[in-house]
Amino acid sequence: MGKLLEKINGPQDLKALSEPELEALAKEIRELLLHTVSQTGGHLAPNLGVVELTLALHAIFDSPRDQIVWDVGHQAYIHKMVTGRWDRFETLRQYKGLSGFPKPEESEHDIFGTGHSSTSISAAVGLAKARDLKGEKHKVIAVIGDGSMTGGMAFEALNHLGQLQTDLIIVLNDNEMSISKNVGALSRYLTRLKLSPRLRKIKAEVEEMLHRIPRVGKVTVQYLRKFEDALNYLVIPGMLFEDLGITYVGPIDGHNIADLKESFAHVKALNKPVLVHVLTVKGKGYPLAEVNPQKFHGTGPFQVATGRKIESSKAVTYTEVVGKTLVNLAKQDERIIAVTAAMADGTGLLDFAKQLPERFIDVGIAEEHAVTMAAGMAKKGFRPVVCIYSTFLQRAYDQILHDVCLQNLPVLFMLDRAGLVGQDGPTHHGVFDLSYLRHIPNLTLMAPKDEAELKDMIFTALHHDGPVAIRYPKRDGMGIRYNTPYQQLAIGRGEIARFGEKVALIAIGSMVNTALEAAKRLESDGISCTVMNARFAKPLDEALLYKLAITHQHLITIEENVAAGGFGTAVLEYLNRQNLPNLSVKILGIPDQFVPHGSNDQLLRDCGLDAESIVKVVRGLDIPLTCMSVRI
Repeated sequence: MGKLLEKINGPQDLKALSEPELEALAKEIRELLLHTVSQTGGHLAPNLGVVELTLALHAIFDSPRDQIVWDVGHQAYIHKMVTGRWDRFETLRQYKGLSGFPKPEESEHDIFGTGHSSTSISAAVGLAKARDLKGEKHKVIAVIGDGSMTGGMAFEALNHLGQLQTDLIIVLNDNEMSISKNVGALSRYLTRLKLSPRLRKIKAEVEEMLHRIPRVGKVTVQYLRKFEDALNYLVIPGMLFEDLGITYVGPIDGHNIADLKESFAHVKALNKPVLVHVLTVKGKGYPLAEVNPQKFHGTGPFQVATGRKIESSKAVTYTEVVGKTLVNLAKQDERIIAVTAAMADGTGLLDFAKQLPERFIDVGIAEEHAVTMAAGMAKKGFRPVVCIYSTFLQRAYDQILHDVCLQNLPVLFMLDRAGLVGQDGPTHHGVFDLSYLRHIPNLTLMAPKDEAELKDMIFTALHHDGPVAIRYPKRDGMGIRYNTPYQQLAIGRGEIARFGEKVALIAIGSMVNTALEAAKRLESDGISCTVMNARFAKPLDEALLYKLAITHQHLITIEENVAAGGFGTAVLEYLNRQNLPNLSVKILGIPDQFVPHGSNDQLLRDCGLDAESIVKVVRGLDIPLTCMSVRI
């Protein structure tokens, strides 16, 4: 551990450090960041890029009195270190350790919980308005990346802020745009002029004096302002914000602590909306991440020397199956279009983008637009496949309902990261999709038990004349052969994966193999269970469910989704309409709470969704000793 970081117990300790000491601290922080993330996994490149920016923010502002809101949150690791948590940083993303995102329960410095993109300015506007209503005087700062600015919510907030004209500072962390040295130098000079308290005072006095001159004074002021705006348009890329009523400052070198501190100190004195444009290098300080920042944006454990990921399994992932299947099918069908929202790599579409670039669309962080755009393409005869994480598709609920399903358009939604996603925690667990999708008319909802079934579900969906959603987990597949001829599944038909007696385990998706494992363990106790692979959450295989209900005494539904309103609820609703006597039904799913971060195995145990937990539930049932085997 570095000597300087050991002395940082809170942001106030940064204020006593000289700029050379802050630069030395930045080096220590990068070493700790690289060492820890290489072991725990996490968002490396974004945090390497904001080290100096974070130090300058906390050196000038007074957190938590001054409130800093981090957009997305995966760039807040350094913020955690300098707000009294560096000594626990090795627990990052580990079970009961530090969260990988800002978490108010974790620290008073984490002002607002964030995990999804483009929310910081809206949250900051709310905090600033509340401050004004309460007559308080502290600063509110929103830190947002340039990628997050592709989200419409950010521009809605900017528009409102321009109208409110309240005291709020936006720090735009730009690690994609570039600016030439000459323009950058002139821009930096003009920025310093713009921020100079002395020159701002002189400008105000001159304008006031000119206003007093009859007839020509007002016109002269207007011409001077137009000249200033014209000059800004030529050398400063921020006039969009000026037009919205937000003072633009920058661009500023995001790795120059002196420049950052000077700019933040001047901006702190202003009492109006300001946007500070900061240029950073994603992956700064780790050459492998600088060259390939996307690879190290979000990463698992890796070897620091080579950058190679430490793989625990060689099995193909569900995400890889999706990518390969879509490329294969798209080469056979020119109507297939792949759509994603800034997640080409995460959803397995990089190969699709490379091989079929004209039919690959990345809309940026704009899930709502992605869905409605796909609806427009489907209207014209295409077969768009919208690949988005389950947790992010929540943002486009209205578009799914009104723009796709109401018109019964053949859009295929591929819901990656469905179920628990381990160390990314509650903002990223995809455990609500069965509940928020299954009640929408016209929508077919599937979940595969393995990679072969996933491949066949994609094929089936692209031959179905209506909207379809397929959910699948962020995990390795079962290791089975999946490059077999495509099979079109019968819509709404499940299968019996194992025949048994009085107890039927009705599982969907990732829980099918867990149910089979539980049934295998129960057999050694003399308890024989039927296992149903439901395949479809909508429509249900009502005929098969009815047969199970009349031939079994106990039915247990199992899903990696919240129990409230999910697959089990759908089964219960159906069985309730049948008025079947003497039937016991239990629903196993995610409890009514936000699940923390940790390993998937640990979280599944905590939620009662591992094989041993299912075994305990079955052992607790009242099962007659004499049972007759029933074939379905």
